[in-house]
Parts: sequence; structure tokens; C-alpha cells
Amino acid sequence: MHVPRAAGSGRRTSRGRLALTGTAVGAAALALTVTPGASQAAPALTGKAGELTSSHAAATRSTKDIDVRQQGASSAVLSQRAARQVAHPRAGLRSLRTQLGIQGVVSLDPLTGTPRSLSKLDGFLTGPSRQSPSSVALGFVRTHAGALGLDGADLATLRLRKTYTDISGTRHLSYVQYSGSVPVFGNGLKANVAKDGRLISLQGSPVHGLASVGTSPGLSATAARSRAIRNVSEKVTSTRTSAVRGAARLTTFGDGDRASLVAFQTVDGARLAWQTLTTPGQGQMFLHVVDASTGQVLVRRNLVQSDRASVWEYWPTKGNGGEQRRVDLPQSWLPNGSPRLAGNNAHVWSDVNDDNIAQSSEEVTPGKYTFRFPFRTFNPAIGRPCTPGYQCSWNNQVADSWKVNRKQNAVQVFYYVNKMHDHLRAAPIGFTRAAGNFEAVGDDAVQTQPDDGADTGDGFPDSSHVDNANMSTPQDGIAPTMQMYLFNDPAAGGLDPFLQSNGGDEADVVYHEYTHGLSNRLVVDPSGLSTLGGVQAGAMGEAWSDWYAMDFLTDAGYQGDTSARGEVRVGQYVGKNKDLIRSQPMDCPVGARTSRCHGTPEAGHGGYTYGDYSKIAGGPEVHGDGEIWGETLWDLRAALGSKLTESLVTRAMELSPANPSFLDERNSILQADTVVNRGRARATIWKVFAHRGMGYLAGAVNGDDAAPVEDFNLPPVAGTPTGTLTGTVSDDATGDPVQGTVVGFGGHASGFPGDYAATTARDGTYSISGIFAGTYPAVSAGGNGYDRKVAAISVNSGTQNRDWALRFDWASLAGGATVTDDNDHTGAPFGCGPAQLFDQSQAQGWSAERHAVGGTVTPVFVVLKLPQAVDVSEIAVDPSGTCGDSGSASTGPYSIETSTDGTTWTTASSGTFTPADRGRFNSPTLAGGSTDAVHYVRYTMKDSQVLQVGSCPGAFSGCDFIDSSELEVYGTPSTP
Repeated sequence: MHVPRAAGSGRRTSRGRLALTGTAVGAAALALTVTPGASQAAPALTGKAGELTSSHAAATRSTKDIDVRQQGASSAVLSQRAARQVAHPRAGLRSLRTQLGIQGVVSLDPLTGTPRSLSKLDGFLTGPSRQSPSSVALGFVRTHAGALGLDGADLATLRLRKTYTDISGTRHLSYVQYSGSVPVFGNGLKANVAKDGRLISLQGSPVHGLASVGTSPGLSATAARSRAIRNVSEKVTSTRTSAVRGAARLTTFGDGDRASLVAFQTVDGARLAWQTLTTPGQGQMFLHVVDASTGQVLVRRNLVQSDRASVWEYWPTKGNGGEQRRVDLPQSWLPNGSPRLAGNNAHVWSDVNDDNIAQSSEEVTPGKYTFRFPFRTFNPAIGRPCTPGYQCSWNNQVADSWKVNRKQNAVQVFYYVNKMHDHLRAAPIGFTRAAGNFEAVGDDAVQTQPDDGADTGDGFPDSSHVDNANMSTPQDGIAPTMQMYLFNDPAAGGLDPFLQSNGGDEADVVYHEYTHGLSNRLVVDPSGLSTLGGVQAGAMGEAWSDWYAMDFLTDAGYQGDTSARGEVRVGQYVGKNKDLIRSQPMDCPVGARTSRCHGTPEAGHGGYTYGDYSKIAGGPEVHGDGEIWGETLWDLRAALGSKLTESLVTRAMELSPANPSFLDERNSILQADTVVNRGRARATIWKVFAHRGMGYLAGAVNGDDAAPVEDFNLPPVAGTPTGTLTGTVSDDATGDPVQGTVVGFGGHASGFPGDYAATTARDGTYSISGIFAGTYPAVSAGGNGYDRKVAAISVNSGTQNRDWALRFDWASLAGGATVTDDNDHTGAPFGCGPAQLFDQSQAQGWSAERHAVGGTVTPVFVVLKLPQAVDVSEIAVDPSGTCGDSGSASTGPYSIETSTDGTTWTTASSGTFTPADRGRFNSPTLAGGSTDAVHYVRYTMKDSQVLQVGSCPGAFSGCDFIDSSELEVYGTPSTP
């Protein structure tokens, strides 16, 4: 007899969102969104006030992407470098930027000081040439080496890894940089050359003055593999190794895991490290970089992305494309007489036990009529909500009922995967073998596993194997893995809003998943590793998958797209015609008031714009934020037609810098139009993007910027008047001038030389010239420990003055404070250690483990040393959950203590934060005698808020973690 598990025991996140988990270099997922009002069952899935999350909270944390260069002290160093690069570009760089013109892009990488991206949105970097593409690219770099921060010795470290010609005739070249005989991780050079020999763009952030890292690791390849596996909380199993190959000591293990030496560039120089590729657990694949001396994990990338699908053309019983029909499987898909579903493009088997191994019982063998298996409906047995238009394919209360349609679904998924392979390979998209597509001849046919985990719970799927799907995409030459799940969790007690169906039966679910492979193979670093793990980059990964799927189905006539609004809905079959996977359909125009384009409470009605970033899902979230990009591309499709848009969007991926922002990719689309369409659509492209808030003055630092600035302006025309902004920045408490803060124009201060930004001099003064006349809504000043202020400023053709009085946060690490002690830094490897409590950002904070014995919770504390003694006027705390944890992990009981010497402590405040205190700064009253000459602050989190909203054990983040997002200290220097 089936005993239902507690609702919520599957992989769930807060805000009514069912998470689709998986891995891919640059992870992405087709998230399932339960929109308020879409289903009365939704609140039961999410618990109280968004408290309920996965019981796998700790495991989820151990699989997050990390990069030590983006955390703690390294992150602060990079921020300071970026500010210096903006305000004081090297000799020659400013003149090069001027030569490129108004639509020139010179984006520098603060880690290397060399170009992350160099291009002209309205032209080429060089003229036509009959030289080889490599000569064109390297010749340009040599000519401008000084301006680019490189020299001849640097160019000698580059080796051509790959070159291919896309279907438009553009040659794409990737050069890996080497430290001696060891390749550099992530850095190198990418160049794109038009068929007439004109250089289109450069990317890659090559390292100047690369130091030798040697070839003698202190850690063996086997030990590095073990470190990587333990880093994701999995058990290390012994396995044989192959012979070591080459100077990089490439080692292949018996289970397919790999390890090889790389040079890893840090803010302090290059280190020798091991790059590993492991599959430590069921349905997992990870890339790690492990320090070859200390064993420290420097980088972790989760390589799986997520989503869901006799043959149908769309889904079972849909009116158009809904009749199951017989088709011939081409020999290019499946050899004649094949005993299983294994061909050039995919091997499909039902991995019902989720061990990633194709047992003979899981293979699908031909029947009497070859691979023709009927679909058996469960509608009569279940009744509502199954309907003739939405056929149920299994019964989640009957063990093994999924077996009835197991073979049918495997064949269906095989059909969809092969069909999408052929669509993406054909013109004008051109995802060919040379570009990195998935074919057995290249040793990377998609290993496809429908009904994955269907038998992990005594004839049922457990809660980790429902309402989801995933695809892992390693680099070219290593086979990806796609997994499809059943929908509707048996453990939810009838409260799961999804149809009792199989994700592999819906075309857009499978097509979405497959397209993750396209974007992860095209948006890569010079080594061929995907760079779509960032905030905005990950959001575009989701949107691209949605867009290519719905574009294909619409072109084929299976998905309608008339003048009516809100027709193009992702996941319509499994979601029973509700917006459960996305918040609204993709064809929602800006400002639409129709009920189908209802938006979300925070983002509002109608189509989304760039200013809705982080609002759609209640915070930064790749699936919600990806809807902005997907809707923008649908507008572009309407303006340019499907075929030209397919061409431009695909070529733009190949031209893209690493970890792109929406604006980087907008620029890449403009470049692609210049290359393949002679720039004829440039004005239309600008109009579409400007309408969605990605106009000329929109700004984003990089693909990790969760707070971009929207703008609706087209590029300024030649002769537009310019003005100057000057002023002084001072301390609001002392009145003293402040040196080293950055004044910048939101939307035009993204780190490019020539941007509207300046760093204050010793006397606190600054001057920014060449500003196009107009009103700028988000001009800001801040940095170096000072909280940022933002103001709207109008600039005319003359000179305006604007002075700023900024508040100094004595607790900020950027202002000189240091963490001297703590008793829990388990969150540090995931970017949420104690230091993140003092980074002047509420986006990420401190997450500690919660240990309870006999009902008593062990308090966790952190000690902060201020840069000098301070007479404190205020201590402000945001106690919110962080590090991906839900609200229940927010700090409840707390204490704040102060000290003049770090030994004797006085309680300044103690009490309990409540759910009402989340998401904002709270300033408790400070006790007398606790505020004078303070040099140390100790903050103690005594427990989470879980007991205020639930109980333990339970599926609450607060049962496992105690978090706070930020702590700030204000006051004046103490007089001795």
C-alpha cells in the first residue's frame, strides 16, 4: 500500500515556486511557477509566508556554483580595481574607445585588466582582408597591445584551440592561454572574423604577465577528484585510472570522471590547480577547480539544467498536432533494425531507478510493429482534473502505473530530441557538429532518460523526481544527459496543481531542455566551458530555451500566435492551461491589461521591462527574470520575422562575451546584424530593446548584476549637446572631504572607459564631462565604505554642480572593518560566510548551520573589529534569510554586544526579530554605556525564526540554518 509522504518533501523553494533542478556548465532550469490566483492549491505547497522549502536545503547549498574570486576579500579587490579602471584608464585605452565611436564597447575584466569584450555595435574593428582569420585577429591585438594591457610575450602564450565557420560564413576562433605547458582556466582569447576578413569582436580576458605555475602538484589527480566529490557532500568511491597523458596530466577514471592540471588566475596571481569533471551522485555532474597545493575548492559549477514531454507534435490530444500518429524514424536518427532507441543523436532509456545506467529492463525494445506503442489514458480511472484536452498518463495513487506508458513516452522523447536536433542544425540557426552540437560521431549524443526516478519510492517517484526535468551539458566531446520526470507529486496529498502527466509528452518541455545544450555550447570561454552560470546570463539561458521552443512550434503551426495577447504559454499541457511554469505567456506586450498578461504583484500587469528585474519572482531568480529576455526576443521576432531573428540570436551567442548581461547580449545581436544583415535591422533592434527598457543608457555591471538600470532612449545622434557635472563628496557626520568614492550615472557607468563616472580626488572633488544633455534618473555616489546615494540629475550643455554628503558604514569591510572571530563559517564556500554580513549588500549575507540538541540551539556569533574606535549612534540589522534559504531561516532571537578592547563586552541590545522585520534594516535601541569608543562588535544569532512559523523536524530552511543578510554600524570617530 502506498503511504503518501509529507507534502513539501520534494525539491521546493519559496514564493510558490517548484524548482526544476539539474546541472550544466552555466546551470539553468525550466522553473515551475505557481502564480498567485492560478491555483487554490498553491499555498499548501509553499507553507506559511513562503517558509516551506526543500528538505534537501543543505544538499542544494552544496551544489550551488561558487568562485572564490567573487567572494570576500577578492570580491572587494575586484570592485576597487573596476572603479579605478573606470576613472583612470591606461594610456591609449581612452583614445581607442574614442576611435570606436559612440557605439563602441570596451568592457574590461577587473581580474586581468584586459578586454572582456571589444567591439563596435555599428561596424567592424578592421576593414576587409585576405589574410587568414588568425592573422587578422592577432594582428589587431598586436597593433593595440598597449591599449589592451598586453604585450608580445602575452600573445606567445596563446594557442589556437578551435576554429569553425558558422553557416553565415563568420569564422570563430578560440585561443587557450598557457602557463608553460599548462592551460589557463577560463582566460584566453576569442575572436570573430567576418567572411570578408573584417574583425567583428574580441572576448576572453587574457592574462598579462602570466606567471609560471609549474607542473608538479602537491595533490594527486585522485585526491583532487576526492576533494571535488566531498565538496558536494557525496561519498567517494574508488575507481581505476587511465595512464596520465601530457604535461597537464589528463587522468580519466573508470567511471568517466576526469582530472587535468590548469593554471587558475586569482587576484594575487596564478596558481596550479586541478580541473575535475565528476558525476558523484545520481543525476549529477560537476566541474571543479581544486588548488593543487592546498586542496581548496576554487570553483564549482553545477552542470545540470532543468525542465520536462506514439508520437505527438505538441502534446496528447491537443487539437492541432494532438493526434498520435505513425512516423518513420529516419536512419540518421535510428539505424534500421536497431534493438533499442540508440542512434547518432540520442540514446533513450527509462532510468526508473535513477542510477544513470541503462539496464536491459530499462531499454525500450521494438514490439510487433517496431517502435509503435499506443498512449493509454488514465482519464476514466482518475476523472477530474483530467479532461479530453488534458489527458492523464499515470495515476499517482497506483504503484507502477507509469509502466503502462513507459515505452510510449520513451519513443515520444526520442522523437522530440531528434526533431529539435535537426531543427537547430539547419539554417538559419546552424548548430552544427563544428559548432558543438550533440552527435555520437563526436562522442556526445544526448543520454536521455525519460521516467527518471519513477521507481524510487516503492513503485512511485519520490518527491525529488516529479514536476521537473534536467539536462547536464559538459564541454564539447563529453556526452550530455537529459532527464524527464513524471508530474504531480504523490506525496502532496492532492495539492500539487500539475496534471498527472509525463513531462516527456509535451514538446516545448523537451525542446526547452534540449536548447540548454545550444546556449551552453555557444556562450563559452576560450576553453569551451559554458559561462551561463551568472544571474543575468542564467536568466537568458532559461529564456533562450523557452524562445527557441515556442518559435519552432509556432513556425510549424502547432502553437497559435495571432493578434490576441497571451497565447504563447510554456508548459500548457502539464500545467493544465495555467501559468504554472512561467508567470505569464511570452507574447505579452508592455502595458497590456488583458487577464492573460496579468504579470506579478510586484512587477505589475503587462509585458516586463528591464526595470522589472528581481521583481517578477520577488527577488533575483533566473526563471522569472528570464521572462524579460524571452518577451523581448518575442517582440524582436514579431518585428523582424522568425528566420532573421533565429539567425541573429544564434550568431549573437557565438559573438557573446563570457557571463553576459542582457545588455552584452543586446550588443551581440547588434553585432550579428552588422555581420550577417549589413546592419539593415539596426534601428529596429534598438527600438525593440529600448521599448523593453534596454535602451542606450541602460546599465548593468556584468552578468551577475541583479539590480540593472533600465532606460528607454535610442542612441544619441551626432551633434547632441553635452555637458559636465562637477561637485564635492563629503562625510555627512564630519563634513570632511571623501577621497576614492565613485560618482556614476546609472545606465552609463558599467565599467567602460568613457562612461559617465569619476572617482573623487583627495579634496573630494570630481568632474564628469561629455554627458549627453538630458535628465538621468539614477546618478549615484558611494563606495569605499560609504553607503550609496542615488539622485535624479538634469544635465544641460553647460556645467552643473552636485555635492554629496555620504554616510560611512563603520562595519563595512570595504571601509576597513575586519572579521576577527566566529564559530561558524560553513557558508563561506558558498558565498555566504560571516564576511558577507558586512558587504553593504542585502543580496547576500551570513548563513550558519543550526545545531539543536534536546531542544537547545547552539548560538552562532561573529566578532567584527571596526577600523577605529567609534562613538556609535546606530546599529542596523537586516535579519533576513539568505544563501537561497527561505524566510524561516531568518534570525529570531539575537544579541549585539560592543567592546573597546575585544575582551570586555557590554550588551548593547538583545531581543527577537520576527517575520515583520525581514527585508529591511532594523535599528534596536542601544543600551546606555554600550556606545562610546566602540572598537569591536559581536553579533550573535541565537536561533532562526522557524519556531515562529513552523516546527522541527520539518521541511523548513530554519530547521537547518540561521541567517542574517546585513549589519551596519554608524557614528563618529571617538575622541581619545
